[in-house]
Amino acid sequence: MSLNNAMKYLEEKGYKDRVMIFDSSSATVELAAKAVGTEPCKIAKSLTFKVDDKPIMILCAGDVKINNQAYKAKFHQKAKMLSREEVETLIGHNVGGVCPFGINAGVDVYLDESLKRFDYIYPAAGSANSAVKLTIEELETLSNYKEWIDVCKSI
Repeated sequence: MSLNNAMKYLEEKGYKDRVMIFDSSSATVELAAKAVGTEPCKIAKSLTFKVDDKPIMILCAGDVKINNQAYKAKFHQKAKMLSREEVETLIGHNVGGVCPFGINAGVDVYLDESLKRFDYIYPAAGSANSAVKLTIEELETLSNYKEWIDVCKSI
């Protein structure tokens, strides 16, 4: 269902032709990079958390992780990732295919500064075997992001 929601959303925005569907899994950064044929850093990870009992999504580069101090300074609470079950229920996609396209209403999307160093990035497209090639400007438009934040650090 989540692939259908993401595809419908991307089709409505005129980006369906950019979606890549793979015969193999793209559920992790490493697998997605191999499937796409790019460096892992250019895979846009979608990390999901709860802030004040509300789900949020942070898109960041594939070679970074949450900086707990920066996260706490931004959101005024400790980073608490959603469980696998919560991701599907609260975000609307299954783990491995989480993306900001075709998600449930009420999910705030944030873009991490780690993405700005690339001309193109590859977020998932709603399934564990998909991706979409986007410029940063296209990601801004399609993600309906709330703001750019700086809450990640190198792995």
